[in-house]
Amino acid sequence: MKDSKSPRKWIAEHIAALPKSGIRDFFELVNSMDDVISLGIGEPDFATPWHIREATIYALKQGYTSYTSNLGDLRLRKEVCKYAAANFALNCDPEQECIITVGVSEGLDLLLRAVLNPGDEVLYHEPCYVSYAPGIRMTHARPVPVQTYEKHDFVLQVEHLEEKVSPRSKVLLLNYPNNPTGAGLTLADKQKLADFVIRHDLLLISDEIYEELNYIPRSPSIASLPGMHERSVVLNGFSKAYAMTGYRIAYALGNAAIIDAMMKIHQYSMLCASSIAQAAALEALRHGASQREQMRQEYEQRRNLIVRRFNQMGLNCFTPRGAFYVFPCISSSGLSSQEFATRLLHEKKVALVPGSAFGACGEGFVRCSYATSMQDIETALQRIGEFIGG
Repeated sequence: MKDSKSPRKWIAEHIAALPKSGIRDFFELVNSMDDVISLGIGEPDFATPWHIREATIYALKQGYTSYTSNLGDLRLRKEVCKYAAANFALNCDPEQECIITVGVSEGLDLLLRAVLNPGDEVLYHEPCYVSYAPGIRMTHARPVPVQTYEKHDFVLQVEHLEEKVSPRSKVLLLNYPNNPTGAGLTLADKQKLADFVIRHDLLLISDEIYEELNYIPRSPSIASLPGMHERSVVLNGFSKAYAMTGYRIAYALGNAAIIDAMMKIHQYSMLCASSIAQAAALEALRHGASQREQMRQEYEQRRNLIVRRFNQMGLNCFTPRGAFYVFPCISSSGLSSQEFATRLLHEKKVALVPGSAFGACGEGFVRCSYATSMQDIETALQRIGEFIGG
């Protein structure tokens, strides 16, 4: 029986049952401490390139502060589609197959709400970004995690998908390059997953926010492969590749009917993405390639250092193919992921994220972001080495 005096009686049951983000809970503790070196938050330490900031200022000066189309400024949509065709072999109509969203997070929320009915099942890999399962549950659909393993470089295996697919399966949700592991897909990996999607008549959602931060040769988007265009929606944005996290600007590309359904929800909730942020995104696509590549190269150097040092410490660390995270195994320490991260924070003032925040199979690992300065990375690694006695 509900307690009629409790304020919680007003909260929807499916929302009350959602866990809070394991990342955010941990960093509430971090924020209460001084002099902590954080390898935790996945945010670039670079400032947004000046020419992009200047475009933002110019848009304000020109009074570009009104609503845009619900789908987004057509100039930006055309530029997004031009960029996707040139870089990902993904050919989309800017008027019908593209929508500008308030970050990939809003894009994913719109997409899940647009396609899922109560009881539908979404297959996705773990470890994964913390919002996937809660986002699926908020639509009254059922999240179905499929474990990935270090021995497979954290690449989702089709045989494991086959074990979980059911008549209720409707969507396969992928995120490669991956947060938190840094895993990436080769063209052969993409083809196997595409064949699975087609074989089981699924919709593919491909979260490619880290696609520009690749350290292996770039291959076409999985959505561009034969038979995939009409059954795919790709999500990407500007936060990571262009150091534009606070702009909250992203896009979705794919099936026109699904983009239209996303637009319906978007127009009744967000209306449109910030016009000023859209002007900045247009500048980033037109003139931001060189700075984007400079940042990618810097991340790659940091990746090489942090992977080498973790392995020298005896903490086995897979070499990421993309993004700006490593996912070292800490099981040799004899501590759980939460214990390792909490003790390291208190004893050495280094913040990492427990691997368990990204799904049960993340236990025994921690996530470290190398989106911070080389100096801070080196100091943090020294402290971690002292902590484990390496």
